Amino acid sequence: MTTKKKDPVLVVVQLSGGLDFMNTLIPYTDGRIYDWRPTVSVAAESTISLDDRLAWHPSAQALSELYNAGNVAAIQGVGYENASRSHFRAMDIMHTCEPEKVATEGWLGKVTRELDPNSENPLTAVSIGRGLPRALVAPGVTATSVGNLDKFGLMTKIEQVEERTANLDIFKRMYSPAVGNGLVNDYLAQTGRDILRGADMLADVPSRYSSDVEYANNPIAQALRDVARIHTAGMGTRVFYTNHVGYDYHSLENEVHPRMLTELTEAISDFMTDIRNHDASEEVTILVFTEFGRRIMDNGSGTDHGTGGGAYIIGDHVSGGLYAEYPSLDPKDWLYGEDLTHTIDYRSIYTSILEQWMGMDAQPIVGGTYEQIRPYNTTMLV
Repeated sequence: MTTKKKDPVLVVVQLSGGLDFMNTLIPYTDGRIYDWRPTVSVAAESTISLDDRLAWHPSAQALSELYNAGNVAAIQGVGYENASRSHFRAMDIMHTCEPEKVATEGWLGKVTRELDPNSENPLTAVSIGRGLPRALVAPGVTATSVGNLDKFGLMTKIEQVEERTANLDIFKRMYSPAVGNGLVNDYLAQTGRDILRGADMLADVPSRYSSDVEYANNPIAQALRDVARIHTAGMGTRVFYTNHVGYDYHSLENEVHPRMLTELTEAISDFMTDIRNHDASEEVTILVFTEFGRRIMDNGSGTDHGTGGGAYIIGDHVSGGLYAEYPSLDPKDWLYGEDLTHTIDYRSIYTSILEQWMGMDAQPIVGGTYEQIRPYNTTMLV
């Protein structure tokens, strides 16, 4: 008896608002950070040491445990040339791989087209949350969006139609200003019916799932629980998208940042435990990204928009460790006189995942050729 080889799956976790990389992977032995960040810096003795130079924020305990187990590739200094500090524009650049102009195709929309060129399965790509991320949008490509599986399954048919109509309306309002009403209307006309069909196919997924893992009652934990339920139901989904909102801490960072990190890292840990228990983890890689980092100096209550952020690739197949270089803390190297300078292009990360994990030619998807990191010790491709 032969077992069918599993197809590689990508789960994307978007951190909206701009995660403070310096306050997540902390250069805790450099005394200058305590001068530059008198308000938001974490006492060295409270951090979780990674090595003699870097430490995890104490609220990233769950991520540090996955890292110590060899399942996290922490990528330092992620960014791009002429970085934008605008939330909308920076995220748009990350979604479309086009920093010079407003593009009409998302990078994961292109991936979905490659995986399912005839749009045979409307669940090839699934976004958990209201609306549809620009990353998954491309003309002629279907990506299904569902806000919450439990609520959706309990809705009447009329309520389900209203929910899906609201989702499409959110998409239309989000993207019409960027690419125009015409392109958005064309996209919805081409794919709207398939999006509704995909949502219908998800209605009975919750009844087919059982787990001993108790996810927290917060949006990212519940979203990853929905990812686990759809993935283990065998719906043929190859790309999942989730969003954790709330990282734009210009103020009250000491209160907000620990809560966000706890929610995020515990949700990822629970998700990994869940899919491992279901023998469904070996085919999954997780990409965690954010639109930009924060500025080096705090503002007295939080941190403002900056550059030089970070990303994380997580999974059983990952060769854990640090990748790229931590941005220089020498003031002469600061970008704009106040930001960390990026040390790796975000498209290098996408390229590495696409080529090494998904088995795709990345060049037409990311719009160029970028140096790859090597974050995997094994893949589903060999």
